[in-house]
Amino acid sequence: MKLVKRSDGGPVEPEENTGKKPVVLYIMILFIVAFLLMAWSFASHQRSNTEALGKLQSSVTAMQGVQDRMLNLQDELEAAQARIDELERQAELRDSEMEAYQRQYQALASLNSLERLYRQENLEGCRKIIDSMEAEDLAVCLSDNLPLSEQELGLTVSAWERYHQLKEAVEAREAEAAEPPEADSAAS
Repeated sequence: MKLVKRSDGGPVEPEENTGKKPVVLYIMILFIVAFLLMAWSFASHQRSNTEALGKLQSSVTAMQGVQDRMLNLQDELEAAQARIDELERQAELRDSEMEAYQRQYQALASLNSLERLYRQENLEGCRKIIDSMEAEDLAVCLSDNLPLSEQELGLTVSAWERYHQLKEAVEAREAEAAEPPEADSAAS
């Protein structure tokens, strides 16, 4: 601090330092600018965070949409798989029925051949058909009940009964043919 002498001879007053005022003002301006920069930086970060949050939320919404679609597709797939399983069961059932009908047809065709050969008195052919029907277990495919068409035709014997009648007749004729010829000449 400098003392300044007054020219009128009055008391000496200290001279005010005018250099400190601009420094304080300069520091205040720097603090204000720093505060404004911090506020601007905060606002900028807030805006970028809001944008990022919006993008993230739209991404989550899109993912939920995809997840919902996948769940719907999963449900559709399960329903389709259940339908496929049901159709496969029906196909297996129809295949079983078809096989049963084919075996029944084969049994009836063999019975028809057996009747034809019996009328022709071909015992050897009859034996082959009977043996093949027994080996393939086709006799059980012959129904014990008369179908309506056979009842309408006036038939009184089912295919099962007719098979057993023919089988017994063939066995009886084979037994007769197997008897020694001396018994026939002794009787004459």
